[in-house]
Amino acid sequence: MTPIGNFQLATISGGRYLIDGGTMFGVVPKPLWERRIPADEKNRIPQPTNCVLVKTGQQNVLIDSGYGTKLPDKQMKILSAEEGDPLATSLQSEGLDFDAIDVVILSHLHFDHAGGCTRYDDESGNLVTTFPNAEFVVQRREWNTATAGLPELRGVYPQENLLPLQESGRLRLIDGDARILPGIHSILTGGHTQWHQSIMIEDGGEAAIYLADLCPTTHHLPTLWGMSYDVDVLQIRRKKPELLSRIVENNWLALFDHDPDFVAARLERDDRRDFAVTETYPRL
Repeated sequence: MTPIGNFQLATISGGRYLIDGGTMFGVVPKPLWERRIPADEKNRIPQPTNCVLVKTGQQNVLIDSGYGTKLPDKQMKILSAEEGDPLATSLQSEGLDFDAIDVVILSHLHFDHAGGCTRYDDESGNLVTTFPNAEFVVQRREWNTATAGLPELRGVYPQENLLPLQESGRLRLIDGDARILPGIHSILTGGHTQWHQSIMIEDGGEAAIYLADLCPTTHHLPTLWGMSYDVDVLQIRRKKPELLSRIVENNWLALFDHDPDFVAARLERDDRRDFAVTETYPRL
């Protein structure tokens, strides 16, 4: 575990899969991005889901939840997704089970971030929340968009990942930059989704920023590098350097949700790539 003040942070895997490299780098030409992450024969690159556990001393907080255990067999095969229940296994390695999680914060509601929040009950076969005691924290307008049934977003927000959270009575919707818990704050960024949020964790004069899909890997540090999934490219290009600059100026720890090699890094400014890593963490 890695300390941030009196908080303790740990990497929790929500599962690994393979994804088309071109979708992760959008308009960036393959000869550029493949120098950093080689693709396989199907043009796929590794895609971990580096969720973050925060032990505050009072509560156990999980940021994002991976893709869960509900993916159809066809999708599992296409993605070469890790089988079993990596989220449960990873939590158990930290001495916790699902009952021990008090709060789940979701950066946004795509399947690989929110899918782990629900599962099919082994006995009844019913869809239930994975974390029976947890409050689920989501940006209100992200939730409204994800559950609106918009035809242009068909398939983007699987409802089986979402509706049980509302039915549980433990869904907390927030608006914009907000204090979620003492020492844990939301930073509304937009860009990847219109209401995407990054998460700031601070205690004792130290801080870490979970960038989520504003900057999913260390390879996305250049201002102009983004994903084909980003709904607002201009917002990414505005908000990412703004937040990365704050990280550099304050020597905060940057947390990366999809980097296949490093879950966190210290950063500095760089003339060629805008920002560069100075210290890397393979795990928290």
